[in-house]
This record gives sequence, C-alpha cells and structure tokens, in this order.
Amino acid sequence: MEHRSSIDINTEWDIVAARQLGRNEAKSTGFGTVDQARITTAISELARTIYLYAGKGRIEIQSITVGQRVGLVIIASDEGPGIADLQKVMTDGYTTSGGLGAGMPGVKRLMDDFRIETEVGVGTTITATKWLH
Repeated sequence: MEHRSSIDINTEWDIVAARQLGRNEAKSTGFGTVDQARITTAISELARTIYLYAGKGRIEIQSITVGQRVGLVIIASDEGPGIADLQKVMTDGYTTSGGLGAGMPGVKRLMDDFRIETEVGVGTTITATKWLH
C-alpha cells in the first residue's frame, strides 16, 4: 500500500511543518529513531533550500513498497531558477547562503537513493529515498 502526503513550502513555518510531517511518516512506516532523524534532517534541508532559493515549492512524502522493500520517497520540487552549476552545488562545503555547506551532499549521504533534475529558468526536482533495513 502506498501513501502520499505533501506540504507547500511558502514560509519558514512550512519548513517546520514539513519536518514534523516527515517524522510522522517515517515513524508510521516503521523507521527507528536514528533513521527518523536522518529523514527529518533531509526534509528540513530540502525545504529550506526551496524557501531560500526558489521562494516556494512543495515537499511530497510517499511510503512505497517494492517487492519486499519498504521505504519513504521524498520529492522536493519548485519552479525556481534551477541550478546552473550542479557539480558545484554537490561539492561539500559549498554555500551561497552562509550556512555550513552540508546542503545537497548532506541530503545525499543521509538517504539511500538521491536524484536531482534541474533546468535553469524552469525549476528543480530532487527525489530522495530511504529504505527500511
């Protein structure tokens, strides 16, 4: 059975709401507290990136089952400026916001599968999956 939840990201409070939604979905899917924290952190980073760089977007959280595998798929999408230099954005320590630069490389490390689709002037969609082990 698949279940999907989503939240629009328009304000900083939506980042908090997305984190909470993610934690609830991770818990109900059966993830332990460590993986719940990983998923929540990844969602927080993705939502924050939408808010800072695109202004608005959406976080979708979908529980999935593929054969015997159960997991959560996080889809972060926006119609913002897109990412001009994807290689630079995926470099540890790179930041344009004065943050720690953990951003997208950090999300990639926290999750099991990670994919970015981006087009300058059109927007970005990031799909990240965490599998229950």
